[in-house]
Amino acid sequence: MRLSFTALPALIAILLLPLEVDAQVDQGQTGAWYMYMWNTENRDTGFGWQGDIQHRNWDMAGDLEQLLIRGGATWRPEGSAIKYTLGYAHITSGAFGVSSDKNEENRIYQEALVPQRLGSRWLLTHRFRLEQRWVNGQDFRTRFRYFLGLNYPFNQDNLSQGAIYLSLYNELFVNLEKDIGNGRQVDHFDRNRAYAALGYSLKDNIRLQFGYMWQENRNFGSGQLQFNLLHSF
Repeated sequence: MRLSFTALPALIAILLLPLEVDAQVDQGQTGAWYMYMWNTENRDTGFGWQGDIQHRNWDMAGDLEQLLIRGGATWRPEGSAIKYTLGYAHITSGAFGVSSDKNEENRIYQEALVPQRLGSRWLLTHRFRLEQRWVNGQDFRTRFRYFLGLNYPFNQDNLSQGAIYLSLYNELFVNLEKDIGNGRQVDHFDRNRAYAALGYSLKDNIRLQFGYMWQENRNFGSGQLQFNLLHSF
């Protein structure tokens, strides 16, 4: 379902397109995002690593929207379920259609991941992320993101091997500055992402998800199919 701007303030809860995308984007065209997400943690120390690689296309393949490579160091304090991350990301963004124009961004981010269980099967995740962004052709920028995710396994009470589950999330992006240089401005509202998927746990530490995301920013809205491999080790 398409999200309207008037509905956004009511949402509890999107990587960013560093290019200034205009209304020439075909909002009726469905894109595809191919994603690999991984994490590892030393249970004795609480320290670990996490990262993801995402190849995002304006279409099913070939028309690059973004190539994102991200990774960071994590820490989970003893006796706590909250995981903290300090990380870095590099993003290459392509223009819609036949244009070969590309733009690059370097980003540092800090986040807190807060898991929560409601009842026997409702598995919630809150993620609070602050980003410092260096986008080519723009002034230094910062952004805040809030992610609310839900996983609901249908056939057992966790996401271990054999789980078939529903995955939902909403993520809201807020620009903390409006001026981006050379007299240009953006809104504080950057974008919102709403997502629904079905997942299957191949093993205790490997999950597959296939879903659909609707993304809306200040200029346009678009839909993407998502193919996601989640791997912990």
